[in-house]
Amino acid sequence: MTTMTEASVREFKMPDVGEGLTEAEILKWYVQVGDTVTDGQVVCEVETAKAAVELPIPYDGVVRELRFAEGTTVDVGTAIIAVDVSGGAAPEPAPAAPAEPAPAPAAEEAEPQGRTPVLVGYGVAVSSTKRRPRKGPEVPVAAAPAELNGHGAAAPAPVKERPLAKPPVRKLAKDLGVDLARVTPSGPDGIITREDVHAAVAPAEPVVEAPVEAPAPAAAPAPAVAVYDSARETRIPVKGVRKATAQAMIGSAFTAPHVTEFVTVDVTRTMKLVEELKQDKEFQGLRVNPLLLIAKALLVAIKRNPEVNASWDEAAQEIVLKHYVNLGIAAATPRGLIVPNIKDAQDKTLPQLSAALGELVSTAREGKTSPAAMQGGTVTITNVGVFGVDTGTPILNPGESAILAVGAIKLQPWVHKGKVKPRQVTTLALSFDHRLVDGELGSKVLADIAAILEQPKRLLSWA
Repeated sequence: MTTMTEASVREFKMPDVGEGLTEAEILKWYVQVGDTVTDGQVVCEVETAKAAVELPIPYDGVVRELRFAEGTTVDVGTAIIAVDVSGGAAPEPAPAAPAEPAPAPAAEEAEPQGRTPVLVGYGVAVSSTKRRPRKGPEVPVAAAPAELNGHGAAAPAPVKERPLAKPPVRKLAKDLGVDLARVTPSGPDGIITREDVHAAVAPAEPVVEAPVEAPAPAAAPAPAVAVYDSARETRIPVKGVRKATAQAMIGSAFTAPHVTEFVTVDVTRTMKLVEELKQDKEFQGLRVNPLLLIAKALLVAIKRNPEVNASWDEAAQEIVLKHYVNLGIAAATPRGLIVPNIKDAQDKTLPQLSAALGELVSTAREGKTSPAAMQGGTVTITNVGVFGVDTGTPILNPGESAILAVGAIKLQPWVHKGKVKPRQVTTLALSFDHRLVDGELGSKVLADIAAILEQPKRLLSWA
């Protein structure tokens, strides 16, 4: 096998495709060892805790090594693919996608020509930047570490390198107060294992003995597998978007004091207006449905009651009023529930809001929603009615003040003008953070939404 020279090989590292994300799962490789790649070409798709993202490579060359297999979760800053940019004869390719992750370098190496990998759709930066510092103890490094050669072994480095260890091991070392630089590694390629960390703890501390044996049963699920019948049960790993959603909902439910109020509304006139708008030339080619008018009604209610559009600053113990509305729309996707939002929705006309809703929904269904589209929301709408559900008690999207649940619109007997008639009726539920919104304010907002949907002509006078 021909050895790759350090000067001709560039390692593409897992970028931080969101704000503060620490890891991503490789969903699919679009290239194989030996393929020629060009600057800006998408080489793989990864899933973060927020969304699925395609990663472009920032230089030309020939793929020499895929460091991780599909389905592997990789830390941000870890090299995932090696490319020979020399332009010479192609050496014999190395085996692709090893099962065990390769160790991440301690310091960010300057990318060729000052480029650094960035999120697809935003281009490649023209000036080099430094990698976001990792949490936890770090070993000072005087210069960039040596790159890996074609055989997967690290070339000799004249400076002290960061000890090699996986994130759980680093956390264990931090919890036990162990300096990884003083630990003797026993794992493959010099990787420090959990056992190495426990062995480095002073024997005079008897409490250390318990953690040494405690992880063994949890880390070896093999005996438990026999208990479950695979023909009768299926276990699905929770990761990516689903894991992030679960953690966010737990945090929201047990941090913000939720209050939920309900109102049942006659939306017959709203449904008639929907049909009229579908025939309007201004809405040709746009998505027109009840959600559009409900979203507009919520925006008008916020305009009339601006205090509901706020967030809670725990550190400062302050209420932060927002003078803009980033309207979130909860969307169920194959990867889990996501809440992208329409930026500055308060400034959009009804046709503009319709276009934005259509684009948001189609992008979410394709799994192409960007992390930026899911950040900065202020209030959210969740339409549970599409599933035939009357209503629910929605949990706030973290950092937001309110969420409106829309139930199914059904033909029901209703007293209209003194007579019982069949009318289109739905139930709305508004959950809000009681630290920000008291019962009076929450009731006013919900009452305004209901009033608009009962008499949609109020949109003209209240907007």
